[in-house]
Amino acid sequence: MRDAIPAPFVGLRTEVKPEWIDDNGHFNAGYYFVVFDQAVTDVMNFVGLDGQHRRRHDVTTFSVEGHITFEREMNLGDPIEIRTILLDWDAKKFHYINLMHHGTEGWLAATNELLSMHIANATRRSAPMAPEVQERLAAIHAAHAALPVPPQVGRVIGVRSGRAGG
Repeated sequence: MRDAIPAPFVGLRTEVKPEWIDDNGHFNAGYYFVVFDQAVTDVMNFVGLDGQHRRRHDVTTFSVEGHITFEREMNLGDPIEIRTILLDWDAKKFHYINLMHHGTEGWLAATNELLSMHIANATRRSAPMAPEVQERLAAIHAAHAALPVPPQVGRVIGVRSGRAGG
């Protein structure tokens, strides 16, 4: 019997490092990107696109769109836990959100919504994922379907001034 699929998937666990603290004395926005990017490796392994698979099939993934929200400030030494929810997928791409939580207190610090595209290295163009990866995505999607969709998903950035063009 296959192991149950975690919903959400919990991947990267780390902590806010001293070199990530800026002149304002808090976790610098650029390093949120670094942590989320590090978490993508765990996500790729989880969905079946690990390094061995990518080398064997001469494929990779590219992030083609992303959005970060900052919900609550993290500070030096705070533990970080990244949770991932698969929102949707098709043969060539998948849409997911990474949620950065305080690792012991559990509150949400930031989110990173991403669309990843499966790429054939030879052509540098999108290509269908292997059947076993698509089967894995289908199983993950089914397991994650019962989770609430975070309100940050699909958020549009802007000022609600009512002025057009500026």
